[in-house]
Amino acid sequence: MSNISESSILLSVQNLEVSYGPVQVLWGVTLSVRKGHVVSIIGSNGAGKSTTLNAILGVRKVGRGQIVFKQEDIVRQPPHERVKRHMTLVPEGRQLWPKMTVEDNLLMGAFPSTLRKDAVPNLSRVYDIFPRLKERRSQLAGTLSGGEQQMCAIGRGLMAEPELLMLDEPSLGLAPKIVDEIFEFVRNISREGVTILMVAQNVNYALRISQYAYLMETGKITLDGPSEKLLADDYVQEAYLGST
Repeated sequence: MSNISESSILLSVQNLEVSYGPVQVLWGVTLSVRKGHVVSIIGSNGAGKSTTLNAILGVRKVGRGQIVFKQEDIVRQPPHERVKRHMTLVPEGRQLWPKMTVEDNLLMGAFPSTLRKDAVPNLSRVYDIFPRLKERRSQLAGTLSGGEQQMCAIGRGLMAEPELLMLDEPSLGLAPKIVDEIFEFVRNISREGVTILMVAQNVNYALRISQYAYLMETGKITLDGPSEKLLADDYVQEAYLGST
């Protein structure tokens, strides 16, 4: 992505290194996310993909490297300051409040004081994107199906008015038909102008809805390029798509 102007880059991560105690798990990770694009980080379980997202949001301490968001290095900013700058993470496993209603879960996405004044119109927008959530707005989140819980988690993320929406394994544990639906929602959110950085083990889906992708293996970026290029790559085909 070196030929892309700096002003079109929403997020730039340079030489990111992260450790869990004495064990280093990210090694010099460098990636960029262009405004308005869907960018995927693909790779097997345990490759360091989720750690990368957690480090970008600030919930995982960075040992070395830069995280430049909207042309400002935020690597030392706490997570709540990054959220105020309109960066949002939808975590793996949804992490809803199961004994709260769907609507209350959504409203928690607008918890920062700067977002509360727009909570009602933003809630209406989420219901337009996910009509099923509106139907179930008074239902306890813990009683929803897996797909509905994922919709609720993404909707909660959208309540924070993200310029960068990070999705950690949005299709994990869902039936194939529901996976189709979730990725269609991701595509529609992108069409509304939200920039998306997505981590996914479902390589086929991720590469088909993103414009650019990074392959991560054992804490390092080993391959990157336009998504259609990675989709056609022999190594990716054999190692991640089951082709021979």
